[in-house]
Amino acid sequence: MCGILAVLGCSDWSQARRARVLACARRLKHRGPDWSGLYQHEGNFLAQQRLAIVSPLSGDQPLFNEDRTVVVVANGEIYNHKNIRKQFTGTHNFTTGSDCEVIIPLYGENFVDMLDGVFAFVLYDTRDRTYVAARDAIGVNPLYIGWGSDGSVWISSEMKALNEDCVRFEIFPPGHLYSSAAGGFRRWYNPQWFQEQVPRTAPYQPLVLRDAFEKAVIKRLMTDVPFGVLLSGGLDSSLVASVTKRHLVKTEAAEKFGTELHSFVVGLEGSPDLKAAREVADYLGTIHHEFHFTVQDGIDAIEEVIYHDETYDVTTIRASTPMFLMARKIKSLGVKMVLSGEGSDELLGGYLYFHFAPNKEEFHKETCRKVKALHQYDCLRANKATSAWGLEVRVPFLDKEFINVAMSMDPEWKMYDKNLGRIEKWVMRKAFDDEENPYLPKHILYRQKEQFSDGVGYNWIDGLKAFTEQQVTDEMMSNAAQTFPYNTPVNKEAYYYRMIFERLFPQDSARETVPWGPSIACSTPAAIEWVEQWKASNDPSGRFISSHDSATDNTGGGKLAVVANGGHGAANGTVNGGNDVAVAIAV
Repeated sequence: MCGILAVLGCSDWSQARRARVLACARRLKHRGPDWSGLYQHEGNFLAQQRLAIVSPLSGDQPLFNEDRTVVVVANGEIYNHKNIRKQFTGTHNFTTGSDCEVIIPLYGENFVDMLDGVFAFVLYDTRDRTYVAARDAIGVNPLYIGWGSDGSVWISSEMKALNEDCVRFEIFPPGHLYSSAAGGFRRWYNPQWFQEQVPRTAPYQPLVLRDAFEKAVIKRLMTDVPFGVLLSGGLDSSLVASVTKRHLVKTEAAEKFGTELHSFVVGLEGSPDLKAAREVADYLGTIHHEFHFTVQDGIDAIEEVIYHDETYDVTTIRASTPMFLMARKIKSLGVKMVLSGEGSDELLGGYLYFHFAPNKEEFHKETCRKVKALHQYDCLRANKATSAWGLEVRVPFLDKEFINVAMSMDPEWKMYDKNLGRIEKWVMRKAFDDEENPYLPKHILYRQKEQFSDGVGYNWIDGLKAFTEQQVTDEMMSNAAQTFPYNTPVNKEAYYYRMIFERLFPQDSARETVPWGPSIACSTPAAIEWVEQWKASNDPSGRFISSHDSATDNTGGGKLAVVANGGHGAANGTVNGGNDVAVAIAV
């Protein structure tokens, strides 16, 4: 990941303004510690902080066309860049090996949809003094847009680079393009599932699903630096690791770094999830290492986590903290990129609360809502908690083609049905159930999802709750609505995080970028309507859904014992609610 900042249409072209833009851009240096660049044309500035993953020696930004009339700054990975380059053989002279340089010759009508990858970029055309900015389909890469008092437009990878200089700012919506010529946004990503209508009895084809996922993983092995795979021991990260291990030998990365994988896990001492990660690592043949953190280590990191995540969402902060601590360890080993399992639970209805979906229509609508919201939760967490240390995360489950396959099948196949032997994410488990050439052992492949473990989840969460209980008084909570009238905290943990956030980001626009609303076990507010008892809980951890819950699952088979994580942003790629995080790296 890199960091970009564009300031466009400034009335002030002075050296003082340039110095201010540079100062703001340096706030993104953690995202790109390898190089920094700034381009100025009159009152238009484009800055980038680079994390060099592809073509480290020749891909410095900004990037230009041949006569330097078009300039681009980008934070992205364009996985089909080699194919695009071939299309322009003889008509465009590429000057770097950067995958993002292909944005320049593609520039034109409907060009964004031709990019296969994740990205946030700004392109400025000096010939007519116009610019366009765009963000990838799901919002894997963060982006914000703001407006200065002089009418200037600010576009930045993170809020911290523009919040002090804009009179208002907001999230740059995923799947959108902003054009100065058109004077606003338009959506470039318009898949059929966005309408939230149930697909017309599209069949479940396990080999098609498997093939789409394997292709998504393979294309993300595009790298010129040592890379890794998050391996928590859960289904999603284990499949990512297994597919990586299987296909790594045939990639250019193997020629550079070999095929041996070193696996790493971070978690609380004695966690049973560490055992799960070890079991998968042993099966895949990785060299396994463990890092441990304490509850106090996590508490000490909370303020930094909130600064980098730019949120006060409780579940996101809980899950980000171990990932933040892990990222520093991984980066210290010289690793710059890892693959992770974010997105699977949203696409396939993998959270345990999906067991209570009343019908396939509601199930499908909830998956649509969850995927649309990923940019404010799990994508935000995975990107910002790791880029805090200059580490890039890639997420194959959020590949555009894989999303199309996963969201076009009849949702009936995704639903929990114990009478048919289908547990959550059964479609993915079945797709990789290969008797002749197993990807994973059966007991791992069909292990039921556990969002928290007694050894990790509750020790970490309970430790946070006990700590924040001491920091926030009852009197403070009784005045919460007066202190924080917008998105009022409903418990002391949320109040504590909000205090830190407000100190770091005191602007109205900042607090408005954070989503809010009731949630159980990672549900959206709409899904709380599925079960009457859920409406009474103000704890996003989902402990309200327990073996004592009187609700029944959607098969009518009686009580469903569930202990699940909360908030909309769960920790895919981490085990049991985001408290153990593991990484396997190729070095």
